[in-house]
Amino acid sequence: MPLCAAAREERAAWLRLVLTPGLGAAPIRRLLETFGLPEDILAAGRARLAAVLGAPCAQALLAGDEARETRIAEALAWAEHEAHHLVALADEAYPPRLLGIGDPPALLFVRGDPARLSRASLAIVGSRHATHAGLDHAQAFARALADRGLQIVSGLAQGIDAAAHRGALQGAAGTLAVVGTGVDLVYPPAHVALADAIARHGAIVSELPLGTQVRSANFPRRNRLIAGLSLGTLVVEAARRSGSLITARLAAEFGREVMAIPGSIHSPLAKGCHQLIRDGAKLVESAEDVLVELRGQMAAAASDDASPAPGDTALAAADARPVRGDTTGVPNHATPAPRPAGAGQAVLLAALGWDPVDPDTLAARSGRPIGEVTAGLLALELAGAVERRPDGRYVRTGR
Repeated sequence: MPLCAAAREERAAWLRLVLTPGLGAAPIRRLLETFGLPEDILAAGRARLAAVLGAPCAQALLAGDEARETRIAEALAWAEHEAHHLVALADEAYPPRLLGIGDPPALLFVRGDPARLSRASLAIVGSRHATHAGLDHAQAFARALADRGLQIVSGLAQGIDAAAHRGALQGAAGTLAVVGTGVDLVYPPAHVALADAIARHGAIVSELPLGTQVRSANFPRRNRLIAGLSLGTLVVEAARRSGSLITARLAAEFGREVMAIPGSIHSPLAKGCHQLIRDGAKLVESAEDVLVELRGQMAAAASDDASPAPGDTALAAADARPVRGDTTGVPNHATPAPRPAGAGQAVLLAALGWDPVDPDTLAARSGRPIGEVTAGLLALELAGAVERRPDGRYVRTGR
């Protein structure tokens, strides 16, 4: 979308963070927790940055880098297109469900409608070398569930992913593709037409900068976003060693539902699904089975979309982001002051007390789902109200 001068400056600061070599999600999160928004980080000075990052990374962030500046300019030019978006962690459009995954990307590159990132969604994943029956199942389940209000999320890969996207495009809720390359590229190349259809009627998203080529190491990162954006994950066909099982494991770690379709005991592509079912995944035989598992979450998501409570909850998207400075979007202070907790944050702080507590205990005390608790803890960290200890427990800062 066209960017005004202030928006370009703000987006350039986010891009500088994500395009600096050595600054992954964890270091960027530490910087945001310590200093606030990217403009505050870049104004902090070398010594303060080095205390958080180490001297080499601080030097890399502050040094002039012609190649990085060129990539920033290219990304800003790309974002001028009405269907291209840069969605930062501090934005209202940032998907709330990603705040609960522990390492939410600082910046998302979106081709299509960014509102798609926050819709009630189901991930459908499976083998790239699927059987005909598996492809039929993926397409039929995706279409039926999309017609019942679930957007389908998958990874644009061959096999089950592509079948799920095609089925969802025939349904009412549509589809979202999470890719392991830059969103300006399509992999595999045979899916160019499919990708164009998804971008027109849904969205394609990646945390990887524009121009990022295919690398095997990027696909687990993609899989965590597929799981994180979704209320649950359905595995259609998968061998015992499969990227789809990584997605399912991550979904379980994020507190999301995991489901699997059983297959023939003689098929190697059923072994992964059977293993998931043995490990506690829900066995599903119909779209209705999926809806039974997710109906409560779908109702909650619809309620949140229809009538968000202003100022309520760390668990609400607005409270789960760093504080902005003045009305231009450029902060007028070097370190943002902690803001008051909303009602949802107050519940978490009351449950936390003053002793270190792990997220599972906090979820039990507060009666909140673990995904909401982790999102709330991230918001409280960014606001300076709590700190995360090395052992994973959280404690109040006294601020």
